[in-house]
Amino acid sequence: MNIVVLGATGMIGRRIAAEAVHRGHHVVAASRSGEAPLDHALLTGAAVDASAPEQVADAVRGADVVVSALVPPRDGSDPRKPFAALNEALLEGARRGGVRRVAVVGGAGSLLTDGGARLMDAPGFPAEYKGEALAHADLLDALAEVTDLEWTAVSPAALIAPGERTGVFRTGGDLLITDAEGNSAISAEDYAIAFVDELERGAHPRARMSVAY
Repeated sequence: MNIVVLGATGMIGRRIAAEAVHRGHHVVAASRSGEAPLDHALLTGAAVDASAPEQVADAVRGADVVVSALVPPRDGSDPRKPFAALNEALLEGARRGGVRRVAVVGGAGSLLTDGGARLMDAPGFPAEYKGEALAHADLLDALAEVTDLEWTAVSPAALIAPGERTGVFRTGGDLLITDAEGNSAISAEDYAIAFVDELERGAHPRARMSVAY
């Protein structure tokens, strides 16, 4: 499979790229810097501004799937409009490049709790993450209106951080996955396994899936 990963130098993007080449897929790791996140014969770094549809189109031509590991701005400003515009440009670039499949690193804030409320609306949700959670929720809403692309959004657990690659986790849909103690967590390495599993299997077309321990 030929995969283009935008945002490939970030915490999650670099792990998705690593997991994909580990399985024998060809990866173009695209970022503003063009830095290759790892040294591997199946991986090529490319300098791409994801906000420029023509640059995205040039980078993705011939790919089987485009992966967006882009993140909202984290400079203290409201991230919702800039993140929406960034993803509109990315989707348009995929279209112009002739790629019809897009997989997106989503957020956990819009996952539903047992009570039916979104996680980000539950008491105790950190205020400093609310803007980013809303930006990801906006993206999910926008993807739901897309009918000309095959898309999948993969939401992580409430807590995702670098950790161990175990290969043992659970996947679901719109509900927040928790353990017996009510915790929701996943390592970035195991999230990448679930993500690449989805790239290979295509089990959630035009839908959101979630992953956690």
